Amino acid sequence: MNKVLKTLLIADIACLVLVAVFFLLLQGKLFKTPTSYVVEASNGHLLSAAIAADGQWRFPVVDTVPAKFRDCIIAFEDKRFYSHFGVDFLAMSRAMRQNLKANGIVSGGSTLTMQVIRLSRKQDRTVWQKAIEVLLALRLELKYSKQEILALYAANAPFGSNVVGLDAASWRYYGRAANTLSWGETATLAVLPNSPSLVHPGKNAPRLIKKRNDLLDKLVTLHFIDQSTANLSKLEPIPGKPLPLPQNAPHLLNRFKAERTTLQVASTRIKSTLDEDIQLRLNAILKRYNNRYRANDINNISALILNAKTGTVVSYVGNSYQPENADLQSHVDMIKAPRSPGSTLKPLLYASMLNDGFILPHTLIPDIPTQIAGYSPQNYDLGYDGAISADKALSRSLNIPAVKMLQQYKYERFYDKLKKLGIGTLNQPADHYGLSLILGGSEVTMWDLANTYMGMVRTLNHFNRYKGLYDPNDYRAANYIETNERENKNYQLNSLLDHGSIWATFNAMEEVMRPGDEGLWEQFSSSQRVAWKTGTSFGFRDAWAVGVTPDYVVCVWVGNADGEGRPGLVGVETAAPVLFDIFKLLPNGKWFATPATKLRRIKVCKQSGYKAGEYCVDVIDELVPTSGEKTSVCPFHKLVHLNAEGTLRVTDQCESVTKMQHKSWFILPPAMEYYYKIKNGDYRSLPPFMPGCDVSDANALMELIYPKNGATVYIPLELDGSRGKIVLNAAHRNQSSKIYWHIDNEYVATTTNYHQLAVSPSPGKHTLTLVDENGQRLVQYFTVLDKEKKAPK
Repeated sequence: MNKVLKTLLIADIACLVLVAVFFLLLQGKLFKTPTSYVVEASNGHLLSAAIAADGQWRFPVVDTVPAKFRDCIIAFEDKRFYSHFGVDFLAMSRAMRQNLKANGIVSGGSTLTMQVIRLSRKQDRTVWQKAIEVLLALRLELKYSKQEILALYAANAPFGSNVVGLDAASWRYYGRAANTLSWGETATLAVLPNSPSLVHPGKNAPRLIKKRNDLLDKLVTLHFIDQSTANLSKLEPIPGKPLPLPQNAPHLLNRFKAERTTLQVASTRIKSTLDEDIQLRLNAILKRYNNRYRANDINNISALILNAKTGTVVSYVGNSYQPENADLQSHVDMIKAPRSPGSTLKPLLYASMLNDGFILPHTLIPDIPTQIAGYSPQNYDLGYDGAISADKALSRSLNIPAVKMLQQYKYERFYDKLKKLGIGTLNQPADHYGLSLILGGSEVTMWDLANTYMGMVRTLNHFNRYKGLYDPNDYRAANYIETNERENKNYQLNSLLDHGSIWATFNAMEEVMRPGDEGLWEQFSSSQRVAWKTGTSFGFRDAWAVGVTPDYVVCVWVGNADGEGRPGLVGVETAAPVLFDIFKLLPNGKWFATPATKLRRIKVCKQSGYKAGEYCVDVIDELVPTSGEKTSVCPFHKLVHLNAEGTLRVTDQCESVTKMQHKSWFILPPAMEYYYKIKNGDYRSLPPFMPGCDVSDANALMELIYPKNGATVYIPLELDGSRGKIVLNAAHRNQSSKIYWHIDNEYVATTTNYHQLAVSPSPGKHTLTLVDENGQRLVQYFTVLDKEKKAPK
């Protein structure tokens, strides 16, 4: 009895072990072969694909198999697929009889389930391996559904040459997705895995046609199709040479390959957020402009469209893709490439200064020759306005006012703000960039720039939706992969830029133009209102245009991937026309709603754009960002004392107070006044002082425009090798006054009306003394570098 029990116990244990081993089979991933990277549009259509690492065109497994292919492959390979458990013993016994009779292998009898196992193991076809396949097929049926097994087969079956899987075969042989194929086309593909080395498109065409037609007849017998469908399908041609796969978003495909691990995407196939129609049309637009610009050796162009409402990528063209010409470097994704942003950061500074209470929308900003620690910015047209409102300085993209604004705001503060807004390429300390940060002295990527502008658009759009609160995720980078993320509910009271500041900035950006091209912007027609900004980097290496509406952000870059500059590579001339052609592709929508509760109506001096002071005469009510209440009052309107006739200024030393007139006067500093009155004919200079009045403040009368006090200057050599000259420039409030110039206490010259003087002082430190005809003195210092030393940057 004990022996019997012992035997039964051993048998039970053995059974348990066998059962455990059976269930432990097929652990982990069944197929470990590499798959092609595939990017689909938002409608599921193929945009781009790349060959797998092993040189095979093999797409990842899909959830469903097209009904036609399912019916064809079941009819051809395994008609009892839905009734067996992985092994069709009837088919196997029939195959054994046929093989014995033929004295060789003429039939396999393998089910689709067994073929999936064989494809995953890639072992020699022996009796022993067949037995293992039977066991694993039974286990596979317990682990996967019939639909999943069909999907595994369709994705991994060989289709001739280096084509693996139905999806890849459909595109390689027919140039379309598998679910769009006809019965004849599907039947052709269904017979290929049975003998891919002998029968594939381009070879043995009669045999391929016969196998396809036999399958079509079988489909009629099994009542999958009727006879007329089969007859028509037999007339269809078989494919010839394999076709190239679409490459309509190759740069996004490469981006996905590089970011897949970071994005934690398991499959090498993604359904992107790209709109197929817009992507194809954008490719055509960029190719057209690229062909035009190449005549000037401008070889590359890229564009990015973001949907601000959804925070997704609508279109991604990293370069006008022309792989047939390797010299064009069209494979380089310029959306990811760090480049000089030119003037495209100026709206961000304008918005930041509004947000932090430094300026109001129309505050006057100095526009005069400027030298700051050896740095001398220049406007695009090399001219000066003396003073210009902040919004006009932005719309005209003037460099000197931008530098003056950054000097006031502090470049360290702006540097920190840019990093928080999402500009991720600022890898050096703030001091490395200095004031040149606002004129393109750093690098940005189109991706960061577009996403920063999208964050501003989203913040303004969400004003009503979030009841005046802010969503910190508004500045998160756009998604290019379809997701089902839930909306963030953690709204905040404060943001990097408030609603009112963004609203005012977009208003200023509506009519952006570049100096020297004031009429050019009128050539750009658009069916919708667009806030836009252009940019040109130093040396004409990068041309930019970025535009926003409540629905979209569009960013365009034109240039050469290798950084070579070209004459005429200017944002308004090369990038802006592309920008507006792109906006024509996009639906028209409403303009931004006014965030009334985030604006304050205050008294503003119309002439200066500052908060009105007690001496401002022309005062208007204006909606400004809430922080505008913190700005300073107008510094340019002052009370002046005139004689009874109002023709001369006086003091109590030379005129009785009872005889004085007291009048508000708009007074700019001498250097600003010097240029301002040239372009503003209604500007009234201060009357001169009455003779005998003691005026002790020479700085109020005279100002040295160049060089500034303490400046370091460099005098270059002329073409003939002789030493050049520097032009000293001063302004006097009384234009008819004479100025006597002295260098190192030695008289040099006298100027009247226009106070400019060309001199060539020796290297070293010098004292410059200006004396007017009334004896008022202005003393300043400057240093001339030795000619062997380099000029300051």
